[in-house]
Amino acid sequence: MLQRNRRLLLCCTLFFFNISFFYAQQDSLVLGFKEYLGYVKKYHPIAKQAQLNIAMGQAQLMKARGGFDPKVEVDYNTKEFKDTEYWDRLNATFKIPTWFGIELKGNFQQAEGTYINPDETLPEDGLYSAGVSMSVLQGFWINERMATLRKAKFFREQTKADQDLQVNQVLYNASLAYFDWLKAYRDAEVYKDFLENAEMRFQGIKESALAGDIAIIDTVEAKIAVRNRDLGYQQAKVELMKKSLELSNFLWIEDVPVELQGGISPNLEPEMDINTTLEIEGVPLDSFNLDTHPKLLSLDYKIEGLTVDKRLKANKLLPKLNAEYNFVTETPEFINSFVTENYKAGLSFQMPIFLRKERGDLKLAKFKLRDAEYERDNAQVEIQNKVIAIYNELDSFTEQNQLITDIVKDYTTMLNAEERKFSFGESSLFLINSRESKLIDAYLKQNEMQNKFFYTKAKLFKSLAINPKTL
Repeated sequence: MLQRNRRLLLCCTLFFFNISFFYAQQDSLVLGFKEYLGYVKKYHPIAKQAQLNIAMGQAQLMKARGGFDPKVEVDYNTKEFKDTEYWDRLNATFKIPTWFGIELKGNFQQAEGTYINPDETLPEDGLYSAGVSMSVLQGFWINERMATLRKAKFFREQTKADQDLQVNQVLYNASLAYFDWLKAYRDAEVYKDFLENAEMRFQGIKESALAGDIAIIDTVEAKIAVRNRDLGYQQAKVELMKKSLELSNFLWIEDVPVELQGGISPNLEPEMDINTTLEIEGVPLDSFNLDTHPKLLSLDYKIEGLTVDKRLKANKLLPKLNAEYNFVTETPEFINSFVTENYKAGLSFQMPIFLRKERGDLKLAKFKLRDAEYERDNAQVEIQNKVIAIYNELDSFTEQNQLITDIVKDYTTMLNAEERKFSFGESSLFLINSRESKLIDAYLKQNEMQNKFFYTKAKLFKSLAINPKTL
């Protein structure tokens, strides 16, 4: 029932979403390569997961920007015992963090009660202050807030490059599944056609034997050929079913996996469709730009983030010197009440003696950065050499495909000649079957060669890390 529902869902979806399937001569629907990959990119869970990574990068950036959000702090406490008000304290602060380790803040304090400390004695209506605090040495040029925001920006860009890599990978795997399905379909068609030929030949030989024109034993050999062709066809159908199920792993509609119907066939001439869909058509070797490769871009952003981390660790070798200065007044509504004679200020200094923790963190940050740089250099060489090798492989397959096409034509000519000689009584059924077996092998070899050719195109697509924009 589940398989039936999936097939029904796929069949309905094919028409509802106006996929450009078209009818072949055998009244079967043809699933084009571009339409297939379009559905993979739109609905496959891994492709959707790649979109989530970008959303995570945006969320990470929003979180980092939150370190510069203004803050309101209110501290209030009171104590009353046996009709005596011990204290009633209110301390409200508004802070605005800025980029270079500087923090602007305004403050209101009010304190009253029998047992408040002498330094807490304030005017009856409270005391207002406005000022600035800053890190003079450590934390001025770079601090945790600044580093987190910078790294979040690099991480966001890195997730975009990683998304291209993830989408490219799932489309690459889906392409291989389509090519395997196409090969299995072609192999099954080869065995089916030659099974029909063998059955027709058997009927003709049987009639000739009954008429006494040829020996009865020839019917046995013709029947063996039919059974051999039928055996090959049955095995090919099993392989086709297997590859169809593997293809179905990439077919999803609105978070529901669907199964490919038996009446759907691949495009038997997909070469131009493959080139345009994978966006590798007309891409010469000398036009390949490594600087825009998503893998290298991702590593570049990773290196940028580690560089920021190294600068932060280096900055922590400096002593901590924090300074604060605040104007104080009872009447904040009057600007001229903020005078230099009324102020509250302070300094704090801190410095570890040996700095072993800080020096260790800096060394680790340098090692991580160098490791990423080595990874980037190695990836660049690997990508460059792989792309060059694939271009050479494609040139070789172009020649090989032409050779196997010529071989198929030659074997076809030899089989036709042998059948003609047999019709004149100058050949034997054994020779015809032998010629036909060679031709079948040549057709299968041609299918295999073309499959490898398409595989190599997919490898080029993967090596270039293309995320097709037309899908």
